[in-house]
Amino acid sequence: MAAGTPVRYADAGKGTQTVMLLHGYLESIEVWDDFASALGKDYRVLRVDLPGHGFSDWGDREVIGIDYMADTVAAVLDVAGVEKCTVVGHSMGGYVALSLAANHPEKVEGLVLFHSSPNADTPEKAANRQREIDLVEAGKKEMLARANPGKGFAEANLHRCADAIEDLTEQVMMTEDEAIVAVLKGMSQRRDRNEEMRKLGVPQLMIFGRNDNYIPVAAAEAMAMAQPQAKVEWLECSGHMGFVEQPEESLRILKDFLSEVARMSK
Repeated sequence: MAAGTPVRYADAGKGTQTVMLLHGYLESIEVWDDFASALGKDYRVLRVDLPGHGFSDWGDREVIGIDYMADTVAAVLDVAGVEKCTVVGHSMGGYVALSLAANHPEKVEGLVLFHSSPNADTPEKAANRQREIDLVEAGKKEMLARANPGKGFAEANLHRCADAIEDLTEQVMMTEDEAIVAVLKGMSQRRDRNEEMRKLGVPQLMIFGRNDNYIPVAAAEAMAMAQPQAKVEWLECSGHMGFVEQPEESLRILKDFLSEVARMSK
């Protein structure tokens, strides 16, 4: 139970530093399995099924807000006895990571946005989310399951990552329709956090993929320019799922950043 919500989390690994991995939209803690296992050789690694995803509840809320998700993550850190962590958020998980850093700054010593953004939804993005809501409410969730998972990968990686795409497809089908709608509403309603991110007094890292179908290179470059305090790394052969598409390079980038966090926290 975290912040009044039953949630599932995993706690493994070893080391003096703790990393919290937050998954994206229509994912679960399983999406991090291989990456967390490798990272856990040197760090304590926590993962959470965010409300409405995996095996976590959401209290039948009409809207699963980003701040509410962040509050549940903060509560998990309390339950796990973690005072501070570096929070790594993938896509939607990045929205939650930013909210955690802004609303619970005492718990965050490093922030990583992994294929994510501090921006609010554009009108076009909000319209796309509404179309997904309409599909789900019309009983056509399988259309999301067919389209969304593969779009997260660079075209060149589709065959090699076929098993991961199949797992993500199953995850979409397992997610309750009402939860999907509530999450989409929460993402659409989130506010811009660019100014808050610039004011955070912790090391920050933004990781982008050169072949990301959700965050084009020009949009990523604009985000990076708006956040000059953040370190920026590019995965040259990845789409929106770099920790699956280029796990070794992603791990190297994250470990280098964690070493920097450790130095700055002394």
